Amino acid sequence: MQFLDQAKVYVRSGDGGNGCVSFRREKFVEFGGPDGGDGGKGGDVIVECVANLNTLLDYRYQQHFKAKKGGHGKGQNRSGARGDDVVLKVPPGTQILDEDNETLIADLTKPGERIVLARGGNGGFGNTHFKSSTNQAPRRANPGQQGEEMTVWLRLKLIADAGIIGLPNAGKSTFLAAVSAAKPKIADYPFTTLHPNLGVVRIDGFDFVLADIPGLIEGAHEGAGIGDRFLGHVERCAVLLHLVDATLDDPAAAYKVIRGEIEAYGAGLEDKPEIVALSKADAVPADEIKKKARALKKAAGAAPLVVSAASGAGVTEVLRALVPEIRAMRAEETERKTGKAVAAPQRWRP
Repeated sequence: MQFLDQAKVYVRSGDGGNGCVSFRREKFVEFGGPDGGDGGKGGDVIVECVANLNTLLDYRYQQHFKAKKGGHGKGQNRSGARGDDVVLKVPPGTQILDEDNETLIADLTKPGERIVLARGGNGGFGNTHFKSSTNQAPRRANPGQQGEEMTVWLRLKLIADAGIIGLPNAGKSTFLAAVSAAKPKIADYPFTTLHPNLGVVRIDGFDFVLADIPGLIEGAHEGAGIGDRFLGHVERCAVLLHLVDATLDDPAAAYKVIRGEIEAYGAGLEDKPEIVALSKADAVPADEIKKKARALKKAAGAAPLVVSAASGAGVTEVLRALVPEIRAMRAEETERKTGKAVAAPQRWRP
């Protein structure tokens, strides 16, 4: 399935129906009078968050959405029909931005959340509304109000508890495939991963979602490589897992490149907790691993973990290091929603 995390759409709600000018004309009925009905309300444009979606691909093929107009009023005080709504279904984690692609309109994170993006116009009054003792035969009716129209951006930020970052070929997809049932593309050339992949991880009876983010290179914030657009998918993560390829001549320099790109991106990513790990440890002699781990510790300010997704060495330790940060974030979210303090577990420290 193709992946699309940003789309521009035009929406327009329905116009209201016109009111009716009509008079009662029935044989053998003594009293007549105005009996024009009101116009129906135009349809709304609604955005709904639904489960089991993880892409905005539907909006690549259709970018214009218009709700139906309300029906016109009729005689015998019959109101016009209400226009049908248009519902745009989006995956959890979708943000709705104004046309400037900066102003946030809504952030839909849970299935079932809905927002009325454009309200339909009200129907016009028929001439029944204008009758009075001094105007017993009004020949006036209101037109329906026009609907709203706007152009918005839909931006998807996948909801994951932890995100894997690193240079291309750092072993991110291999690690995700080793710890979850996800099956990302794995090959021995850079930029194998072209879009984020998600996997559900279970460790010690605790489940969390892990995201594999396409590799960054130096200058990604300026558009080099595939840029840094996919970093938005880790903005909601509790912790970052930074994998550094142990087969590189200078892992410390590789670490600094990624940290520089994250700081250039901003959005609070530079302040998130980070677990640093030397990957592909099975391909490097033990004495060389120790030497590179010391250099990486000096650059990162914390002792890195050593992991090999191919052999499974160190994988459990890395996952266990992620769990306290994820638990702490979930405890903070529960406290914010309920107003009750929740004891957070001790955060991992090297």
